[in-house]
Amino acid sequence: MSPSVNSARASMLTTPSEREIRAERVFDAPRERVWRAFTDPSQLAQWWGRGHRVVVERMEVERGGHWRYVEHGPDGVHGFEGRYREVTPRERLVQTFEWDGMPGYVSVTTATFEELGDGRTRVVTTALFLTPEERDGMLKGGMEQGMAESYAALDRLLDREA
Repeated sequence: MSPSVNSARASMLTTPSEREIRAERVFDAPRERVWRAFTDPSQLAQWWGRGHRVVVERMEVERGGHWRYVEHGPDGVHGFEGRYREVTPRERLVQTFEWDGMPGYVSVTTATFEELGDGRTRVVTTALFLTPEERDGMLKGGMEQGMAESYAALDRLLDREA
């Protein structure tokens, strides 16, 4: 898959291997603020579900901690959950990811947060799937659009905080 770029704020989605999806995005905010948006339940609820209402049922941001979010969108209610495998504050989150609509299909997502030194932060997210078919199913299921909508909602949150 060739890179797909969202020109509004420079998102790039690639498939570096047959089982991975890599997303790279630069946010106009310092790393501490971006980290907080990913790890504070009240902030995450404002952007994670593409801007739809999100209920954060659990968010134990620690190794082994459980997270569960429920998105209430125009097409229904969707639950997502997983466990944190690694939490390195302001630098790295590794967690499992599972959608209620496809139980048993678990991916592992790694997000890194890089301070660019000019008030901006690069977030690189890599999702690793068990099989190429699972990766392709996620891509065909609208992941790219959903991520773009969520990141646009995150931009709005970060702009309000500026």
